[in-house]
Amino acid sequence: MGYFVTGATGFIGRHLVSRLFERKGTVYVLVRKESQKKLDDIARRMGWDTKRVMAVAGDMTRANCGLSAAQMRSLKGKVRHFFHLAAIYDLTADADAQYAANVEGTRHALDLAAALGAGCFHHASSIAAAGLYPGVFREDMFEEAEGLDDPYLRTKHESEGLVRKEKRLKWRIYRPGIVVGHSRTGEIDKIDGPYYFFTFIKKMRAMLPQWMPTLGIEGGRINLVPVDYVADAMDYIAHKPKLDGHTFHLVDPAPQRVGEVLNTFARAAHAPEMTMRLDARMFAFLPSAVRLAVGNLPPVKRMIAMLLRDFGIPKQALKFITYPTRFDNRETERALRGSGIAVPPLESYAWRLWDYWERHLDPDLFVDRSLKSRVKGKVVVITGGSSGIGLAAARKIAEAGAITVLCARGEDELFKVRDELRAAGGKVFAYTADLSDMADCDRFVQTVLKEHGAVDILVNNAGRSIRRSIELSFDRFHDFERTMQLNYFGSLRLIMGFLPGMIERRRGHIINISSIGVLANSPRFSAYVASKAALDAFSRCAQGELSGKGISFTTINMPLVKTPMIAPTKIYEAVPTLTPEEAADLVVRGIIEKPSRISTRLGTFAAVVNALAPKAYEVIMNTAFELFPDSAAAKGGGKEAQPSNEQIAFAALMRGVHW
Repeated sequence: MGYFVTGATGFIGRHLVSRLFERKGTVYVLVRKESQKKLDDIARRMGWDTKRVMAVAGDMTRANCGLSAAQMRSLKGKVRHFFHLAAIYDLTADADAQYAANVEGTRHALDLAAALGAGCFHHASSIAAAGLYPGVFREDMFEEAEGLDDPYLRTKHESEGLVRKEKRLKWRIYRPGIVVGHSRTGEIDKIDGPYYFFTFIKKMRAMLPQWMPTLGIEGGRINLVPVDYVADAMDYIAHKPKLDGHTFHLVDPAPQRVGEVLNTFARAAHAPEMTMRLDARMFAFLPSAVRLAVGNLPPVKRMIAMLLRDFGIPKQALKFITYPTRFDNRETERALRGSGIAVPPLESYAWRLWDYWERHLDPDLFVDRSLKSRVKGKVVVITGGSSGIGLAAARKIAEAGAITVLCARGEDELFKVRDELRAAGGKVFAYTADLSDMADCDRFVQTVLKEHGAVDILVNNAGRSIRRSIELSFDRFHDFERTMQLNYFGSLRLIMGFLPGMIERRRGHIINISSIGVLANSPRFSAYVASKAALDAFSRCAQGELSGKGISFTTINMPLVKTPMIAPTKIYEAVPTLTPEEAADLVVRGIIEKPSRISTRLGTFAAVVNALAPKAYEVIMNTAFELFPDSAAAKGGGKEAQPSNEQIAFAALMRGVHW
């Protein structure tokens, strides 16, 4: 018994060939000359018997699949089963390329199979052949397909139509659902189908705790089947007698809705689930003309394009969120009865798919996200660079090859740091400046531009913190003035000084070290939080104006860090804090990823709770205010009380928040 397989190097094809090796006979595999090495690698990895697999050089885009007369003579009469799996399974592929591979390729495969005298032509079609049919699509239906405007849907329908009209050969047609990875190994071939949404799930996991409920979509029912089920079913049905001329839906008889599928993978990824899901069909009440007009508005189009690009989701995939088709598979169930072959529940193997994707196919794995790739040879200005977060960040940035420009008030300490980093091989420059003095800010900007030409990245790290209740601040209005002067006006003066050059070159990145207190609204930090909140607000406004000109703003809502700034508050010695090195890692992440905001999950959660239940959050904050008194320094002297167990426990629970 001989087999001929096209598309054997594809995902379904390689697993089908493995099944065929369990039977007697030679397996002839069509392969382009340039893909011979790929075939050899797959054969080695899959453990194929190289004595029974015969590579046949050819090309699906040519007549008779590119086989010569001599090749055809040597194969004539040796092929009992001709499996045609070669096709383009890609929603984003060019329409002409899809037609050439899917339609013309099938035509050439039929001609070759007829010329070889093949016993049966097994065609791997797809549920895409049904188009966007609204309702239940049976296995004996074909002409009833609707919504075939998409090139992928149309070419899969047309290629199946060629097989149905074939008179020279017996044939069987298989329509798999959306083929995902292997249910036992988790192996995935490429990113498509539900994998398009894995990056989104990963980002949700990074932003929010797993237990936090989120809002999502319900969507239509999406039919997923693992590749091993498809290969097993095709192999079994192909060898069962009296089934010629039949079509088989290799689908999940109980498909889940899009929202349920995403939640299944969210659980596998330990990400928050979409507890409340909106049915996308609810928007159908809007007239199509209105939906089209809104969708074509420039800001809407740009926002959608940006989100799809960030999450790696092709626009073509969105139409399947409300997929309207269900598939009857009674013919397939009858054919598989007694075989033990069935679709496993997605919940049983979703974790394997996620694990494989995260280890092997996550797009982030293939992007050079090293700090060196972002800063080497670039001018990076760091204020407050002589100690704490600034110094820790400067060490990492200088080591990565940046032209590192440090700024601080204290000359001795600053120049000592400069010399230390230079001795380690860094290109480091240091300038003293009092950033609460606007004239000094201007002088610093002019000096940097004169000596270094331009600034690529500005890290506004220098700042002043004051922990004092409002009742102790009635006669200390200068506390509010000096925090605003340095934290807001000083940072803003540098931004306004370096921005013109960034805009002219259409590139630049400004990182503002803010505070978790801006999200948590920490009591006793009204002066400090207000100044940081002002800088946050400016950055959000500036992003709206300048993102189209290549300028990025990143706000880091930094949790409590063990630096000299918090030393006066002795209670902080007994509560969890970040080290300056851990804080510097957040700065590095900001440089590499350029997000609009970096915050801890607790900071994000605090902001959400405050937005949804402000009165309840007010009670929490007031409880914290009463629990943590003003420091002795804030009161003007006296002995500092030792922290109580209750205070330590509360601070540990709300780790990183300023109290």
